Amino acid sequence: MADETHVLERPPEGAAPDWTVPQDWAHYTAEEHAVWDMLFECQARLLPGRASEAWLRGLDVLKLSRSGIPDFEELSERLMRLTGWQVVAVPGLVPDHVFFDHMANRRFVAGNFIRRPDQLDYLQEPDVFHDVFGHVPMLADPVFADYLAAYGRGGQRALELGALAHLSRLYWYTVEFGLVAEPAGLRIYGSGIVSSFAESRFALDDPSPHRIAFDMKRVMRTEYRIDDFQQNYFVIPSFEELLRATVETDFAPLYAEIMAQPDVPVGAILPEDLVITHGTQAYAREKAAAR
Repeated sequence: MADETHVLERPPEGAAPDWTVPQDWAHYTAEEHAVWDMLFECQARLLPGRASEAWLRGLDVLKLSRSGIPDFEELSERLMRLTGWQVVAVPGLVPDHVFFDHMANRRFVAGNFIRRPDQLDYLQEPDVFHDVFGHVPMLADPVFADYLAAYGRGGQRALELGALAHLSRLYWYTVEFGLVAEPAGLRIYGSGIVSSFAESRFALDDPSPHRIAFDMKRVMRTEYRIDDFQQNYFVIPSFEELLRATVETDFAPLYAEIMAQPDVPVGAILPEDLVITHGTQAYAREKAAAR
């Protein structure tokens, strides 16, 4: 009889009960290290003047510019000294409760595989380049490190309250695709942007997307797409403000309020939005016409 167990119902063979696996750094091939180096070189040239100061600082202090896929043990030693975080390898996507438990305890789960050479700019399932190059530099920032741990604790509660769909939007529009206002202008800190050559330019330069001041309730009502550039980017004033808004919010009544309201479609502007850049939405129209 065929095993009909869902892929996320239990850890795959070789994984621990918490879904972690050895990174097995020695088994990466020369081609896989070369893919990392190619991606790194491309993004490292592009991101100065685009990525946030915190992200660029993290890239430096964690010594991620060394050639080849980073060794998670060495990387975790540096992170632990800075913010108490560590990086643990997983074979792919993990169940929500596992993800939040790791995050709440300052363990960042990272895929231990890397994309193929023909997948250089987009991969739907996050690989080691997206997870480590995109996410980990921000974990060296004490304020953002505290935000992610608080998000992990919030995720555990959201599971109990049946509100994960709304909380996941906060992660999407901050950790994955967030912008921050710095004295020199808008900067990228979301990992989905910094790990993508095309979206690193689109998010800041293209006239199509809206760039809207961050508001917790607005963000958690807003739908998103996982298969294309974003048409809304939300801009935080600082990481300190993002952390403050997260730890000071009583999420239970906020969820109840949001669930009584309609979702906000991708690309919509609300009358109460503080719009930093009112996008043309030309990209979205062109894509829709091509379908």
